[in-house]
Amino acid sequence: MEGKEEDVKLGANKFSERQPIGTSAQTDKDYKEPPPAPLYEPGELTSWSFYRAGIAEFMATFLFLYITILTVMGVSRSPSKCNTVGIQGIAWAFGGMIFALVYCTAGISGGHINPAVTFGLFLARKLSLTRALFYIIMQCLGAICGAGVVKGFEGSTYVQKLGGANFVASGYTKGSGLGAEIVGTFVLVYTVFSATDAKRNARDSHVPILAPLPIGFAVFLVHLATIPITGTGINPARSLGAAIIYNRQHAWDDHWIFWVGPFIGAALAAIYHQIIIRAIPFKARA
Repeated sequence: MEGKEEDVKLGANKFSERQPIGTSAQTDKDYKEPPPAPLYEPGELTSWSFYRAGIAEFMATFLFLYITILTVMGVSRSPSKCNTVGIQGIAWAFGGMIFALVYCTAGISGGHINPAVTFGLFLARKLSLTRALFYIIMQCLGAICGAGVVKGFEGSTYVQKLGGANFVASGYTKGSGLGAEIVGTFVLVYTVFSATDAKRNARDSHVPILAPLPIGFAVFLVHLATIPITGTGINPARSLGAAIIYNRQHAWDDHWIFWVGPFIGAALAAIYHQIIIRAIPFKARA
């Protein structure tokens, strides 16, 4: 989730914006926007920092699945709701781990830990197609390994307790599940764009912000809302890792929802932030 310097003079932002009267934001702070990332950057493939970033994404997603799926297993194994952290605890586990892992890896890989986030940032031309594909592969591998370690701890109980896999809950339609994933991912990726917006960092420095905190809270709140519907995916790598290790038909029947929904939500968030909020066209004017 990369914070980069950007130019408010680009596109529709060529006119200055008013700041709230009576605040310390009554100053103009110059910053430059880097050119859009190329689709293919050959130099990346020979750079250690490229592979280092991929390893960071793998490890972060591995730890994410390990902690969160273990939390789900703990709730499922408990004979009484009074003896477990419940849905709120699961939501805190997901949100808290995102907060911690984004904080740890933001300076190395950008701290995506989610193919939908990577896809949204790619659409906004924040990273190359080469890097985006590499990140997504490493995220999926990390998620599979993380879920696999949990199954190793839990044994047969892992399958009996549904393995933390995502599927549309009884009483909801596939359309409802898809809608929940689209809106939930929109909330997450929109928060990512807002929390890492260099324009905001440059001109609103009177409002201190730690980017991983609102991102973690967004994940927490979305889980509170949608765990009863889909178990909350909003992260295709998380859904894929759990589905592969759990490997039961009903998880695969709904699995497309946890790729299509997050990618649509991420695309909508990228468009909304770039064109509506930032008023920056995807294609820079000549």
